[in-house]
Amino acid sequence: MSGTRSTDVSGTRSKAVGGTRSKIASGTPGSRFSLADRLAARDPHLAWRRAQLLRDDGEAARAFQLAVIAARAGLPAAEAMVGSCYLTGAGVARNGVEAGRWFLRAAEAGDIGACRDLAGLHLFGLREADIISTTLSLFGATEASDGDFDAALRWALVAAQAGDADAQVMAGFIYVAGPPDLRDIGQARHWYARAAAAGAARGHLGLGVITLVEAATDAATFAAVEHINKAAAAELGAAFYYLGVIHERGIGVLPDAAAAAANYARAAAAGIRNAQAKYGFARLHGIGVTANAVDGETWLRRAALAGDPEAAALVAGLYAASGAGVALPPNYAEAALWYRRAAEAGHVEAARALGMLCLTGAGVPRDADAAAHWLHQAANAGHAQAAAGLASLLLSGRTTPLFAERPPLHDWFAQAAAAGDPAGQFNYAVCLAEGIGVPRDEALAAEWFGRAAAAGVLNAQHQYARLLLAGRGVQVDAVAARRWLEACAALDWPDALVDLAGLYLRGEGGARDHEMGRQLYERAAEQGHPEAMFALGALYGGGHEIATDRAAALAWYREAAAAGHPMAALMLAKYIRLGIATAPDAVAARPWYEAAAAAGIAAAQAELDEFFAPAPGMSDPAAAA
Repeated sequence: MSGTRSTDVSGTRSKAVGGTRSKIASGTPGSRFSLADRLAARDPHLAWRRAQLLRDDGEAARAFQLAVIAARAGLPAAEAMVGSCYLTGAGVARNGVEAGRWFLRAAEAGDIGACRDLAGLHLFGLREADIISTTLSLFGATEASDGDFDAALRWALVAAQAGDADAQVMAGFIYVAGPPDLRDIGQARHWYARAAAAGAARGHLGLGVITLVEAATDAATFAAVEHINKAAAAELGAAFYYLGVIHERGIGVLPDAAAAAANYARAAAAGIRNAQAKYGFARLHGIGVTANAVDGETWLRRAALAGDPEAAALVAGLYAASGAGVALPPNYAEAALWYRRAAEAGHVEAARALGMLCLTGAGVPRDADAAAHWLHQAANAGHAQAAAGLASLLLSGRTTPLFAERPPLHDWFAQAAAAGDPAGQFNYAVCLAEGIGVPRDEALAAEWFGRAAAAGVLNAQHQYARLLLAGRGVQVDAVAARRWLEACAALDWPDALVDLAGLYLRGEGGARDHEMGRQLYERAAEQGHPEAMFALGALYGGGHEIATDRAAALAWYREAAAAGHPMAALMLAKYIRLGIATAPDAVAARPWYEAAAAAGIAAAQAELDEFFAPAPGMSDPAAAA
């Protein structure tokens, strides 16, 4: 305490500590007392007058030391000044607890300004228990807290009732924004009105906002806007923000995007976080102001750094937009940084977006566990798509066990489906079709597959077509099945191409057309689909309504067999052994027979036994070769 001694002010006004003489003159370096200071220090009243003169002359350290002498002698104004010095760091190190203790002494003696300042300290985190404690914390300050609203209101009301306009504003604020048990809009309006009547700009602002919220008539709306205009005339940044909202929404005035942007700009320059976000958005999109993506991003970034999660999500979206109408280059690493900031502040969509970046490895290392974490956060907040995405991820088996209890995937899918999310509808249908977490119900599964198919989910269109063909959960309808398969085939979905080709070969659901079937198989084969390769081999092998081409058949069988298709391996073995479209070669055929037999093809094993088993008393001919 710069040479001072701690005083006990635990709930009651303490006696003065020390006499009129003090060792305090040896205090802060660079603040040596003059002879006049030493003479003044002999008497508390002289010390107080001298302290005021020194304070006005900018000699903060000397003023503080003399004020302490007067304060210890019990002069309330001096006690309030010592509290202010500790609060602002004027002539002494800042210390909120000591400021509160000295303000308490002065407030108990009836100093109205000290009552107000003590209320402010309580409002912004100082607990009453910290002031009356006889034990100082190690650093002379307390940990941050949410404020002691009860103590703040008690002292604010003392000053407010004595006519202090700032205390009246503080009381109004506590009645509006304090804990639920203290909120009282009627009392808030009363104190804001008294402050406004005294000419306090913040009183006009508070009264204007309350009136605006409650306004049921044009007259009330106009009165509210007038109060807010008076606050803006005093250059209150928050007043400019509310004027921006008023002009943007046309509250009591005609909508005016330019006026809204101008007011948001003034509020943003005054450091109002919401206004920075609003003005950044307006600047970005040219709403009421010339569009400028860089300037818009700058204001959004400021709001985000000040803790606005929505602004952080917007900044992230700018960098993840990949040039989608925004004149900023895509930067997924930057996007991930801002999505994380927003997600950590509870922004649901940002959590989902960050999860997707972690899942795809865009801007961050690919990490299924991290993706599950962020998707889980969004899902818990009710984001249907995030729930569906998380459930799909967990079903894929790519995550390690992150959760003590496995999330109810079927419930999440059901919620997403009911919310109209197409992916959720598809995944819920899968759960119903396979009995994952719910009893198997093919009819209900078909219903949800149908909804997801109608919403454009490719997997659902294919699966629904198969159900229609097989009559599982629905009536058999080859015509509808062909229609859904054609929708999938238009997007080159390989499995759908193969299924649709089969319909053309058999003439199900429409005309029979082997040439069209061949074309569909070739489109699937080009994507490496083994079944399509095998089917092409069979088509070219003869017996179909296209020209026989056994060399082409051999080539397709070879590709399908190399891709692991067991029946293709058997057919390739036959072609090679019999010399169809190639020189006969039993030795070269045998490995393909063995591959097909190993895959469980009984015919392959039978031919191995018939053509490659050694005759009695003879060795294996292939081995001998």
